[in-house]
Amino acid sequence: MQENKHAAFSLKWDEMQKIIRDPVLLATIILVGLSLILFIVWPLYVVLAQSFLSDSGTLTFEYYRESLKHSENIRVLLNTIVLGLFVSFFATAIGFLFAYADAFLKIKYKKIFNVIAILPIISPPFALAMSFIMLFGQQGFISKIILGIKNANIYGFTGLATVQILTFFPIAYLVLAGLLKQIDPSLEEAARNMGASRWQTFKTILLPLVMPGIANSFLLVFIQTVADFGNPMVIGGNFNTMAAQVYLQAMGNYDIKGGTALATILLTLSILMFVLQKYWVGNKSYVTLTGKPSRIRELINDKVSLIAIGLPCFLISVFILILYGLIPLGSFVNLWGIDYTFTTKHYLYIWNIGTKPIIDTTILSLISMPITGILGMIIAYLIVRKKFMGRGLIEFTSLLSLAIPGTVIGMGYVLAYNEPPLMLTGTGTIIVLSFIFRSMPVGIRAGVASLQQIDPAIEEAAQDLGAGTFKVFHSVTVPLIKSAFFSGLVYSFVRSMTAVSAVIFLVSASVNLLTVAIMSQVDVGRLGVAAAYSTVLIGIVLFVVGVLTFLLGKIGVNVSEIQG
Repeated sequence: MQENKHAAFSLKWDEMQKIIRDPVLLATIILVGLSLILFIVWPLYVVLAQSFLSDSGTLTFEYYRESLKHSENIRVLLNTIVLGLFVSFFATAIGFLFAYADAFLKIKYKKIFNVIAILPIISPPFALAMSFIMLFGQQGFISKIILGIKNANIYGFTGLATVQILTFFPIAYLVLAGLLKQIDPSLEEAARNMGASRWQTFKTILLPLVMPGIANSFLLVFIQTVADFGNPMVIGGNFNTMAAQVYLQAMGNYDIKGGTALATILLTLSILMFVLQKYWVGNKSYVTLTGKPSRIRELINDKVSLIAIGLPCFLISVFILILYGLIPLGSFVNLWGIDYTFTTKHYLYIWNIGTKPIIDTTILSLISMPITGILGMIIAYLIVRKKFMGRGLIEFTSLLSLAIPGTVIGMGYVLAYNEPPLMLTGTGTIIVLSFIFRSMPVGIRAGVASLQQIDPAIEEAAQDLGAGTFKVFHSVTVPLIKSAFFSGLVYSFVRSMTAVSAVIFLVSASVNLLTVAIMSQVDVGRLGVAAAYSTVLIGIVLFVVGVLTFLLGKIGVNVSEIQG
């Protein structure tokens, strides 16, 4: 036992000596570690410290007692948990239905599923809430014009839960579709040949294989739901959630200490689910031992299955496409619910009064995009290819921002960078930093997945020929993972353009953002202007992604390999 410990220590010491002898690698590890501490750990620490420390600097639980003695805050916490469980259950169920139809059924409209999976990503996070108000609100086209209902009220749990289910079920669909397609069809065929019905085969073979994937999807949707800020603010009504309550407590009631206490409770809930998803469910096996199907699956085409599974998917797809189609349509309507005549006045209003949010958002997103992509690939390379003390901490910390609700990180940035030496509050720099460290985890995961598929012997050969770490990384590794790099770039830009929960704390008179401008227009009832802003946002995202796709296609990136 002692010899094994000595051998393990000697191995670690040898690895450390290699890193010390490579100044570029050592400097990179130090800089990455410092950036993660400064822009992820430090803001979280400040939020925690503010919630536990009194104005005199002594430890106290007063702010938690004060916050939790209010029945309103207890109700909001219960609201958040109930909503998270409800939305996660139904979003995962619908996501599984879509994934099953995609992987198992012979239907012609499967490409619509991919469009629906992309739409929530490229549009403002509260786009469906806005469309729901346009259809079912007091001046809604269906509620008022078609059904003749006066004073229709869709605000509250029902409207919010419906919107979140439709917004977040694509997450479950994307996770489960890949898993279902990897299952070997010979297992089901063997069961059917032994007399099992299709339902028995599904229950005894298929469901146990994908159950970890279902649990994974459930937790991912739960994390997104409890962290959601835009939808509760737009359509939540009297049904408030923790993400919105943190903002209202800190900025509306000017109670920063109480806001940090609520933020810490929300953060604890999100991180608990993140750890559960990543280290418990995430490590379980999803498919068969081979991980690959032995042959192509014969798709189901009997009418009962097509009607029972395919028809609901088709109807949901059409409904979602209608909801998203309302956004550009509403931008050309004079006054939604009252006067449906064609007009361009909302775009003229934006042109004359409100182009600053468009320019600021686009420029800051373009600045953050390459930094996020490069930093994500560097961290992925360190995690997969290098062994050093603290590697696990770097991996955990870099992925942690996936679990941090935007309102928490936004509050942390305001508190952490509101005094020297980093006086960044109110500047574009603080928004760029929030963009980078909020979007980076997806690029890291894409890079890790790509690197794990590449034989390290290729890089080792370059090192044996005398190439340093930097030379190996930019001349050997990066060309091999360029599709993952592009994926990180695209996601970073899109996520930055559509961010709202963190940046709502960070915007100022000198820097404003599109999503915040859209929310303010919805708040005052200018749905036409909000729809016009949203249409411009989606147009910019599609244009930039299209240009990137074209340019990288020209330099040899296989665009078809890029995931999301």
